[in-house]
Amino acid sequence: MRGLRLLALTALGLLLVGCAGLPTSGPPMPGLAIGEESPEDPFVLYAQGPRPGDGPEDIVKGFLEASISPAGNWETAQEFLTEEFRKVWKPGAGVTVDDSVTDREFDPSVDADDESASEAEVQARFDQVAGVDGDGRYSAFSSTATATYQLRRTAEGEWRISKANDGIVLDAETFQQVYQKYALKYFDPGWTHLVPDVRWFPRRQAMATTIARALITGAPSDWLAPAVRSAFSADLSLTGDAVTVDPTSQAASVALPRAALSLSATDLSRMRTQLEQSLVGVGVSEVRFTVDGTALAAATVPVEQPIVDPGVLVLDEETFGRTVSGDVVEPVAGLTGQLAKITDPVGAVDVSLDAALAAVQLRDGRVLAVSPGEFVELDSRADLIKPSLDPFGFTWTVPRTAPAALEAWSEHGDRHPIEDAWQGAESISCLRVSADGARVAAVVTTGGQHRLVVAAVVRDEDSVPAKLGEVHEIGRIDGPAQGLAWVGADTLAVLSTGPDPALTSYVVGGPVAGSPALPEAAVALSGAKTPTGVRVLASDGAVYAQRGSSWQVALQDVLLLGTRAGY
Repeated sequence: MRGLRLLALTALGLLLVGCAGLPTSGPPMPGLAIGEESPEDPFVLYAQGPRPGDGPEDIVKGFLEASISPAGNWETAQEFLTEEFRKVWKPGAGVTVDDSVTDREFDPSVDADDESASEAEVQARFDQVAGVDGDGRYSAFSSTATATYQLRRTAEGEWRISKANDGIVLDAETFQQVYQKYALKYFDPGWTHLVPDVRWFPRRQAMATTIARALITGAPSDWLAPAVRSAFSADLSLTGDAVTVDPTSQAASVALPRAALSLSATDLSRMRTQLEQSLVGVGVSEVRFTVDGTALAAATVPVEQPIVDPGVLVLDEETFGRTVSGDVVEPVAGLTGQLAKITDPVGAVDVSLDAALAAVQLRDGRVLAVSPGEFVELDSRADLIKPSLDPFGFTWTVPRTAPAALEAWSEHGDRHPIEDAWQGAESISCLRVSADGARVAAVVTTGGQHRLVVAAVVRDEDSVPAKLGEVHEIGRIDGPAQGLAWVGADTLAVLSTGPDPALTSYVVGGPVAGSPALPEAAVALSGAKTPTGVRVLASDGAVYAQRGSSWQVALQDVLLLGTRAGY
């Protein structure tokens, strides 16, 4: 790329580049105080400004390449603009993410050596793979994007851009170096779970201010909105220019308007919890509210937290249980004994986070609710896919060829049809409800294409699932899906067969990422809180875990790989 440099601005990096060895003499050099932040990010992308004599096409190329540097509101990119256009151009309006810099095509109306021209136009074409709107929401799609850049020669004889679309253009590889993923947190309707809404913001200083403003004055993504709520009311805003973070305690001071003085202790506690959890990604340890410079007392509220290390659930020739280390299978209290009483072959087991309930599918397709001392047959419809438990104890079932016939069952056998389920889908192969119960993911087939989609779960006042919100596509999948799992709160993993088995990760609101090549006979998948906890079962009974850049056998002679609700 033209004039592009990647500088590692760390003390160690500068030392290794500038010196042949470590200094052994000289006065001691003071470093940062404990808790103090470096004034620069560890890695900063820099772009070169316009060069004297550049023609219209080179000016446009240089302008696009300068998108890699958001410092000073993209001050380097602004050097390619006329004085008048600088005043109105809005770089933060959005991002066009294209496949590759080398695939961009340019069509200038004026040759670079045309001395007589005073105006020019350059058409640029991009193979767009995603877009980010002005609020940081990421959408994946494939299309050919065209942009028109109008240029004018200045009094000094240099070409500058006089008109263009707002926003910037980045290639897919550079995007994640310039922008970073953050999760705004919203409550579920019952105020018991926090639900992430992923956003992408440029890497720069004062990220706490950017996130706080997006949460306090913004709104959740349209597809997620029916399933979540915010503790911040519409009459609240961020007062002042910035959120200040104490470098020692990492406590963030957030100034609110006087309207906050009338809020209840519960409202303030929910607000603090919601904002504090949203700021975890920027190292904030605590949020303190102020009004007119005076501290506003606010506690926090408890929220449901997924278990940290549930272990891997397996069924072998002897028992069903969990493996925490080695190949020892420990019984699950209350469930292992009950499952042992089932004489029919078992095809799938999904266990609640408290291990007090299991959704069990038999090989003949029937789905049961199993709890200590009780079996309840829930669904016996033909061609059911694997069931999914939600955090409120409902088992979700759906026939493979009838995606709209989605139902949720209480552990006592009460049936609840779910309205507006997967409208337009021809078939469904996998379904998993998230740990917060506010979202459900599925792999559906529409128009012959396999699509990974999510939807908001709308529940009644008793947390009974009633209908789904708008279907939001996350990505397309090559080949049928063998498994689907949540990895943490905002990432989905899909095990697809295709020509070769593949495990692909999709951020719900972000780019896709692959994993090392899988065993050829991979047949099942279980999710986890972190990628290292994901397990894959092969047809020969071997359970694989990812270790670095490869998959290694972690357990053998397994008949079935169990799953945990929400993963």
